[in-house]
Amino acid sequence: MSAQDSGSGHGDPEQWVRQTRLVKDWERRKQDILAHKWYESERAGRDVGWDHATVDWLIRHGITPKKQT
Repeated sequence: MSAQDSGSGHGDPEQWVRQTRLVKDWERRKQDILAHKWYESERAGRDVGWDHATVDWLIRHGITPKKQT
């Protein structure tokens, strides 16, 4: 039985998940953190690592989502 045969009406369940607000918000934050990691690594002259960049980004930018205009 395929995903489309399951009767959910959503087609590919992974595609449905990728379209959720939660996943889209995570993808945006992930890109922001990766950019922050790059900048911080350049400033430090070494790779600061994902964990350090994530914590630093959360401290600087907070964990509440930005309001979309």
